[in-house]
Amino acid sequence: MRSFTVRGSESPGSKASVVRSSREGAEPIDEIVESGRSPLDSIVRDGARRMLQAALESEVDAFLEEHAVLLAKYDEWSRRDITGKQYVYVWADGIHVRIRLEDPANPRQCLLVVMGATADDQKELIAVIDGVRESKQSWLELLLDLKNRGLTIPPTIAVADGALGFWAALREAYPTTREQRCWVHKTANVINSMPTAIQPKAKFDLHQIWLAETREMANKAFDHFLAKYGAKYEASCASLAKDRDVLLAFYDFPAEHWSHLRTTNPIESTFATIRLRHRRTKGSGSRKASLAMMYKLAESAARRWRRLNASHQLTLVIQGRIFTDGVLQNAA
Repeated sequence: MRSFTVRGSESPGSKASVVRSSREGAEPIDEIVESGRSPLDSIVRDGARRMLQAALESEVDAFLEEHAVLLAKYDEWSRRDITGKQYVYVWADGIHVRIRLEDPANPRQCLLVVMGATADDQKELIAVIDGVRESKQSWLELLLDLKNRGLTIPPTIAVADGALGFWAALREAYPTTREQRCWVHKTANVINSMPTAIQPKAKFDLHQIWLAETREMANKAFDHFLAKYGAKYEASCASLAKDRDVLLAFYDFPAEHWSHLRTTNPIESTFATIRLRHRRTKGSGSRKASLAMMYKLAESAARRWRRLNASHQLTLVIQGRIFTDGVLQNAA
């Protein structure tokens, strides 16, 4: 460790030593004088910070060297050919994570994640990329890349939160895909602007909408909520009302699949565990290393993904058969 010596007869707190510590790059003189601390304290802290930074950089280099094959596998996977693949349902979400040694101007990493359900009832991780604040451009680049690599058959329905970037990109890349807003995200958005004392009751009333057995019953519960809370909580009700149709789109699909389609839980539950493990990891270093790590953890978690209920219904959805309130019409 670099040593620092105060020369001459000045005491550590004298004016001369304060001037020297300032030149060494320690804390501003005024702050040291005001606090009454020795300037040597500041010098030691500054040296410790530099040592910690060097240690972290060394740690990152070790991680990258150790996981070079992990990084290579991610690069290969992200360029794989997916010609002929068909995903009946897709879930999309932006996952925000914190990583070390990032550009101070852009400290938060946003991973754009897409999962899908195939015709043979398999849930798969389709894409994980490094995006920019869930913007339309980032989502569009992801979706167009999937199309260029062979995903030309549009998904029947996509499930995501209310982020405008994804929906704007989806309409451009796959204009025929139905839209379903996530009820977990919408519930949080609606009740967050309400007083804490009101939130449990409001949440219960929202549950009566998306747990209704038919679209008609859901609409009645919807209207009841707006009438009950509209006068006092106009912003909350406006947030709910504007997405009525896309919140209730799941009623046009098999009832056995409603639990899968009402939320982005397939992504949320997977990445909740990944976030925890990522926080406990010593450090990812670069954005690319963090991205590769998240991909590897998701790949491991995929082995435990829950299969869809009544998978035979997926074939009927692909065929374009009509479901009303979750029931197949003209079954004969």
